[in-house]
Amino acid sequence: MTASIGSETARIRSVCVFCGSSDDADPAFLASARQFGELLASHGLKLVYGGGGVGLMGACARGANEAGGAVLGIIPAFLTSRERRFDEVETIVVQNMHERKIQMFNAADAFVVLPGGVGTLEEVVELLSWQRLDLHRKPVVFYNPRDFWQPLFTLFYHTITERLTPASFTQAWRATDVLGDIIPLLERMANVPGSGEAADDTDRLT
Repeated sequence: MTASIGSETARIRSVCVFCGSSDDADPAFLASARQFGELLASHGLKLVYGGGGVGLMGACARGANEAGGAVLGIIPAFLTSRERRFDEVETIVVQNMHERKIQMFNAADAFVVLPGGVGTLEEVVELLSWQRLDLHRKPVVFYNPRDFWQPLFTLFYHTITERLTPASFTQAWRATDVLGDIIPLLERMANVPGSGEAADDTDRLT
């Protein structure tokens, strides 16, 4: 964890990106993923991602790598062919999905959620659940072009209306449809008092 709690400014050095791995995605989504990788590199931020070379995942990694940014991919062995492991960057091969997620969590100071499918949903809902359980305070920002994530936000608010989730849960994330706003949002969230605190024992996250 690199955000320094108690200092005047908490510093983010690495950002984990969750996103889709389908090459059939909207070309605008693929282009935005690549552009976001370039933005991370231009800010000197390391990209942590799922290790594949396809879809938004591959586009983001290529954008960051070709712009001279640091990239760390983490991929389970059984997905190396399906998601076409991107060997041009540092890549760790792990045994299973749980190990992938915990290593991505540990390697990142903040999280960005680009458009994605059920796998992306699973990752981000678990991440927000960990935050709801006070296991971490790392910033989470959704990139929300064309209100892509609005159905998920509507479901979150529905659980609040039904008194199954506390209203404070709405502070667990931010959303924007402007790529250039993502990194400033992460930085502001990292500097909210009490933010950035990771779980003392990552065994609690599995």
